[in-house]
Amino acid sequence: MSEIQVAISQDFFNAFADIPRAKQKKVQEFVSKFRNNPQASGINYEKINDAANPGYRSVRIDQEYRGIVLKPEKGNVYLLMWVDKHDDAYDWARRHKCQINPETGTLQLYEVVVGTPTAEPTAVLQEAQALLTLRDREFLRLGVPEELLSKVKALASMAELEAIKAQLPVEAFEALSFLADGIPLEEVMQEYAVPDGVAIDPEDIAVALARVPTQRRFTVVTDELELKQMLEAPLSQWRVFLHPTQRRLVERSWNGPVRVLGGAGTGKTVVAMHRARYLVKQVLKPGEKLLLTTFTRNLASDIEFNLRKICTPEQMKKIEVANIDAWVMRFLKREKQNVRIVYSDMDDYERCWQKALALQDGSLELPDSFYQDEWERVILPQRVLSQMDYFKASRIGRGVPLSRQQRAKVWPIFEEMRLQMHQANIVTLPDATFAALDLLIQKTPPYRAVIVDEAQDFGEETLRLLRSLVDAQPEDLMIVGDGHQRIYGRKSSLGKCGINIRGRGRKLRINYRTTEQIRRFATAILEGVSIDDMDDGSDTTVGYRSLVNGDIPVLKGFENEQEEAVWVVDEIERLLQQGLESQDICVVGRTISQVKTVSHELTHRSHVVHNLSRESSDDSKIPGVRLANMHRVKGLEFKVVFLVGVRDGVMPLDFALNKSDDPVEKRSAEISERALLHVAGTRAVRGLYVTWSGKPSPFIVK
Repeated sequence: MSEIQVAISQDFFNAFADIPRAKQKKVQEFVSKFRNNPQASGINYEKINDAANPGYRSVRIDQEYRGIVLKPEKGNVYLLMWVDKHDDAYDWARRHKCQINPETGTLQLYEVVVGTPTAEPTAVLQEAQALLTLRDREFLRLGVPEELLSKVKALASMAELEAIKAQLPVEAFEALSFLADGIPLEEVMQEYAVPDGVAIDPEDIAVALARVPTQRRFTVVTDELELKQMLEAPLSQWRVFLHPTQRRLVERSWNGPVRVLGGAGTGKTVVAMHRARYLVKQVLKPGEKLLLTTFTRNLASDIEFNLRKICTPEQMKKIEVANIDAWVMRFLKREKQNVRIVYSDMDDYERCWQKALALQDGSLELPDSFYQDEWERVILPQRVLSQMDYFKASRIGRGVPLSRQQRAKVWPIFEEMRLQMHQANIVTLPDATFAALDLLIQKTPPYRAVIVDEAQDFGEETLRLLRSLVDAQPEDLMIVGDGHQRIYGRKSSLGKCGINIRGRGRKLRINYRTTEQIRRFATAILEGVSIDDMDDGSDTTVGYRSLVNGDIPVLKGFENEQEEAVWVVDEIERLLQQGLESQDICVVGRTISQVKTVSHELTHRSHVVHNLSRESSDDSKIPGVRLANMHRVKGLEFKVVFLVGVRDGVMPLDFALNKSDDPVEKRSAEISERALLHVAGTRAVRGLYVTWSGKPSPFIVK
């Protein structure tokens, strides 16, 4: 007899998470016992006569709760499917079918209609009326069960498809949704269909569990510690269940750099983290290291915090996690480059500017903002060090044209700026990055692989630096990003930075974080805005969708900030009374000043608040309603998000739009502000509130 296997469904973890904590311990004890020996004499299987699957059995957890198990008629694979109160567990077993699809070999789980069946359509719609016009064989190859063929062929709209979503296996619904959105059949087939000639045994559950599509909903647990961690955090399913598209990105052998695009909530960071663990386990040799980097310090901290949930301490020793600024500073320090990196909001930097701007040629009649924009958009990224360099520099994208003679008059400002910074022993991040590049040319690349998250915010000099950190070879670079979430306004081309992704560009389309209603609200904020794909192409949201439906975001205006704050806190109290944990709620403003009135109202009513720090990750064990600005919540998620103070003049922020007189820069700033609101909205998992006082933001789409 072959070894007994026990697999646990994703639905089981969802159900377990909803059970009162007092009961969860009993379930944990049962699961541990069951995993060790599902044939133990103390496990009392009871047949469910009217179950949707003849193999379903109920098992006793205690007097009140039952588990649902799929007990094999042949073989030694047992499936833990569901756990609930007695009657609810039996009802679940009546309404859910689990079987191996004979076309795809995937173990599928979907709802069946119980009771009086609805009338089947008497005729398939004409092609002009039907939502999808595939042949029967094509529907079947995409995972549609044969008994649902007529129902699927009779669909006339996307709304009708969404209405029967629960009755379809998840992969079949995804495939049909993509086709309805206009994704080519060939592309969808490549993703979801099994190649012709692959043998399928519809009775072999063990083989089905080994298939990548099955592993998005079922996992075989082989380690007691792993099981304990999964049950202690049942909603952290990203650690275990990967979509087939994600798993292929993680576990594939790539013959060079790969770029992964995907909208908010599609699991790009999850892919980056799992890829890091995979490379450490399968590719890195003793003594080799991997760098996982991102743009901001707080996001790097969050990534490292989550990486420790899926990696062993030994694996973590091979992974270095750092935001790119911190990496550059540490590297220069090791190389005895004793300079300090400064940013535009620092006093030292501002003093240098004031001295440089004193040399302006009055005949040009250019505002101070022009010189600062020129410095940031032309001088720094192209490493312009001399007047001759400036004559040759590209100014594409700048709104004010300059002749050669005008450039000669402008140059002394930048020359003086560099002199002042040199005397103060300070450098900008781009210049520090170029200095690091110079030093790396003389060295052996320090890493075996580099993974980049939120790459849309990186400048060209940074991407060139990352290319230099690892030799060009298989499994060298994974670049993860989304132009729709570019909140810092810098665009780059991977190809121009020496990162060739030809034939290795992939895209994630399923949003796992938010409801479809929240996704639509957030996506509408960027409607009509042209977004690039980080490699001189364009990116769209075609096919980008969520599989979960929920409430439409609440949009509400008030006369003043105090009225707004009172209503927001009233709503927070209602959510807390319904059982939501305080740490699952986040109040977000464009800047932290927008949340102050709400914060005062919360503390006035004796609620605990917790300000999210830029210096550390968010620990869900710390109680308190979260307070943050929009930049800080990037990369995080909460069950409910309140976007407050979303009024005209704040979103978009007047300062952000008016710091430059250049019309091109103004347009770029507006797109960045739209992206910021889009990012903030997509932090919400199931509930989103958008409030304002006075005139609402022009970005709000009602």
